[in-house]
Amino acid sequence: MESTKASQGLGQTLYRAAKYLIYGLLTLNIGLFLQEELLSAQHALSDGQNLASLIQLFSATLDTAAWVVLLLLFELETAVIPDEKLVGSTKWVIHGVRILCGAAIVSACMGYVGEWEVFLASAPSPASPCELVGGRWSVLVDFDEFIALTAANCRELGATALQVTRLDHVIATPAAFESAYDLALVDVINASAWILVVILLEIEVRLQLHGGVPSQLQWLMNGFKVVLYTTLALAAVYWGIEGEFLDFWDAALWLFAFVFIELNVFAWQQELKSQGDKSS
Repeated sequence: MESTKASQGLGQTLYRAAKYLIYGLLTLNIGLFLQEELLSAQHALSDGQNLASLIQLFSATLDTAAWVVLLLLFELETAVIPDEKLVGSTKWVIHGVRILCGAAIVSACMGYVGEWEVFLASAPSPASPCELVGGRWSVLVDFDEFIALTAANCRELGATALQVTRLDHVIATPAAFESAYDLALVDVINASAWILVVILLEIEVRLQLHGGVPSQLQWLMNGFKVVLYTTLALAAVYWGIEGEFLDFWDAALWLFAFVFIELNVFAWQQELKSQGDKSS
């Protein structure tokens, strides 16, 4: 009996260690995305920037930061703070921070939409790429990755080079432009799917605090979650295939993190069910 309890205690310790390691790595990703987007912003910043354009430029950083805070709130509600303590000022502080995070996440999603719209428009290069050398032009190598146009690389662009008309002095090969378009579209799909996941979880948590989720609704919600998590997994695979390691790494970590949240919710549901059985 004692050895069983010891092994269960060790298992719980390892489980918590793995969970908080994932949370810590996700927090680290905020800095990695900021570093990446600061480099990209050098080729998109111009005079007269407003809040909307800054959100678009730093959408991944804003998105990740807001999601980390929201993740920690779910952790507090489903695994740390007892149900009887989720009242009064504690409840309202959590709700207030959650609303702010939700606003940031929706804003970031709109930023992804804005980034995708950048790649809806292009035009033939205004001149031969080599004729543009020295004119502050940059080359789109990949989504959010730019290099300076030089005499050494201008010939590689060829005669079919395109101007990315919604960016400042940027040209690209048709292949690079198409790849950036696809990656931007996957960002929009991924962000939208995560918003739907958190809406479902929010409904689940709220219902759980008010007597539990009806079984038929639970089945329906679980079905939607399977579709959404499958979509998110496919987005991660796509990023991996395209060589976007940071996006792939971040997506994989988030899927693991929400496995832990789902397990928290499941354990919470079982605990309340057990309490109800005992009281009856």
